[in-house]
Amino acid sequence: MDKKMILESSLGFLAESHLFDFLIEAGYSLKRKDFFENIGAITLYAMFGTIISTFVVGGLTFQVAKAGLIKNIDGENPMEALLFGALISAVDPVATLSIMGNAELQCDRLLYSLVFGESVLNDAVAIVLFKTFYKFYSPEGPDWSESEIPSALLSFLIVSSLSIVVGVALGLVASFIYRHTTISDYPNLETSLLFCFCYLCYATAEAVSLSGIMALFFNGIVLSHYNSYNLSSTAHVASEQIFATLATIMETIVFLYMGMGVFTGRFNNWDVLFSVLALLFCILGRALNIFPLSCLANQCRNRQNCISFKMQNVLWFVGLRGAIAFALSENMPGPNKEIYATATLSICIFTTVVCGGFTERILTMSGMKESGQDVLEDVDEEDRSSLVVPEFPVARRASEQMRGTVKEMWRKFDNEYLKVYFGGSVRVQSGVQHMENGRNLGNYELTHTGSRGLSDDADSDQD
Repeated sequence: MDKKMILESSLGFLAESHLFDFLIEAGYSLKRKDFFENIGAITLYAMFGTIISTFVVGGLTFQVAKAGLIKNIDGENPMEALLFGALISAVDPVATLSIMGNAELQCDRLLYSLVFGESVLNDAVAIVLFKTFYKFYSPEGPDWSESEIPSALLSFLIVSSLSIVVGVALGLVASFIYRHTTISDYPNLETSLLFCFCYLCYATAEAVSLSGIMALFFNGIVLSHYNSYNLSSTAHVASEQIFATLATIMETIVFLYMGMGVFTGRFNNWDVLFSVLALLFCILGRALNIFPLSCLANQCRNRQNCISFKMQNVLWFVGLRGAIAFALSENMPGPNKEIYATATLSICIFTTVVCGGFTERILTMSGMKESGQDVLEDVDEEDRSSLVVPEFPVARRASEQMRGTVKEMWRKFDNEYLKVYFGGSVRVQSGVQHMENGRNLGNYELTHTGSRGLSDDADSDQD
């Protein structure tokens, strides 16, 4: 095996390890209340927005190749261009989130929730979309027909849905085992077994031709919602810190590899024109993703919680590309792999340095900080009222009513059934006499946590 093959195999291992650690940490440390409060907008951005961006970037890439403007990519096989569109749509705002998460910056909470939720779910969606298109890719481009696009999208939706089911199911299995055993008496085994369950989820999904990454993310959410309350305090802290540390280490290694690719001359074929055009396509695809979908999301949100036009501008600006996009580019098939990899690397460097570097200034100029709250509220209200978006009050009221009903039904079902068997904090409404094991526990807001080592303060993150 030559050095190039060894290097690519090593990168593949690092990429998979990075994705594995990153998705576990993202799901496990997710602030579930903020995530599910904005799940509609996050799903629009991460799911439909990624699809829009994929077809905009892929379609324009194919057209410029077909017109002969770019000589080094295939102008006869549109699936190759769609593969590039899918991988470059993976938003990885590590630098931006590190800035937004700074306590001194006091970033708007809604903005941070939207950026974080979109980024972690978008990564999983982009990976599934890339792998789906990969299955339909054939080097014999002329034999490909446009009728395969609906089949590819249907396959993408089926794989995503079943992967979520696998992740949730195995997360519940792990939570049930932890809940009904005395493994909490052995903290070292708790943490080790937790890693084994995470890998089991990933391996099971991949073994049945589903997405291990998508399954792993939702597995992490379930484990955080239920199983974190079954852990001892030692294992709880240890698992969170280990997940976060591994994710940071693997992220750093992949970024180091990206930098080495620039300064060590690993890539020989750089197409500057294609890199510039691809960056412009990404900017356009991001705009066609954020602004229309934000208008759609605002129809189902109350005016106090609308996504303002200034917030939409920030969301458009912080769509960075990073380690995940570059790792996927290394799996690009065909003879033009290096052209796509160098274009991806160029876009990653530009967005990370320029967009990431100017994030703080953009937040300040847009008024997306929580300091000076009274002033910001006036600005936001004026900004929201200036949106040239048709309002449908009937649809808004209906969506709010439906949302409230579904939320209350889910909370009741979760408290009375799921948390009893799988663990978690149980909330009881004020004025309700709560009975447990035949004893009247009285009139409490929070009757018990089901935790073996956590304090009630951990409930602040419950949805």
